[in-house]
Amino acid sequence: MNKVWLVTGANSGFGRAITEAAVAAGDVVVATARRPAALEDLVGAHPGQVEALPLDVTDTQGIESTVADVVARHGRIDVLVNSAGRSHVGAVEETTDAELRDLFDLHVFGPAALVRAVLPHMRARRSGAIVQFSSMGGRMSFAGFSAYSATKFALEGLSEALADEVRPFGIKVLVVEPGAFRTNLFGNISASAETDVYTDTVGKTRRMTESGDGNQPGDPAKAAAAILTALDAEQTPLRLPLGDDAVDAVIGHLDGARAELIAWEKVARATAFTDVER
Repeated sequence: MNKVWLVTGANSGFGRAITEAAVAAGDVVVATARRPAALEDLVGAHPGQVEALPLDVTDTQGIESTVADVVARHGRIDVLVNSAGRSHVGAVEETTDAELRDLFDLHVFGPAALVRAVLPHMRARRSGAIVQFSSMGGRMSFAGFSAYSATKFALEGLSEALADEVRPFGIKVLVVEPGAFRTNLFGNISASAETDVYTDTVGKTRRMTESGDGNQPGDPAKAAAAILTALDAEQTPLRLPLGDDAVDAVIGHLDGARAELIAWEKVARATAFTDVER
């Protein structure tokens, strides 16, 4: 049976690539974006397979009505893809509460609301898949990406617990951790007001985001193919880093975390009451 996908941020980047891959597999995609006019070419190229709907993932009421509408017309949602997002650069000291909250609304509260909306339908059918777009920045962070990584760390923690909760219902959870891919992520980036005290650290990140757009090595179409392969696998991984840079960075980060833990293991373990036997 062909699947029914609900994809956020389908107008560009990974959302568009996944929409195209799902259509090529013969599936039906309800593609959403804040401005659905950007999806007209996909709808025109794939009549009957792609449907465009307006959706702002920070609008909880809109999320509930959209999911109810899709289920009413298509009978189910087999795969939810939370791919809507943007980047942000700024030091922790430079980032305002409003900037941080806006990013959490987009990357955490919006996806959480969509998950809550689709889960009752997936549980009733005892099948389904939820794809959460994180980043290699959801495993580690760098100067200037504190706000962005904070949201991705939160999304990964939510998703890891979610995977445990829904596994008995036959529902898969896949957290995607891309490295640098040729999407419009750096073209759709906000920035905190710059101060000169972080020129040597955050300044380098600002320059990288300004000059790196369009030169990223990753191919979104190949990423989409990898995601479909992972979803079709009998043992779908919880996390899937994508790209040489992401894989190398994650391996290096895990190695570094292990080395640090071993170096401090004795101190870390020596924290129990003396009358507690190990």
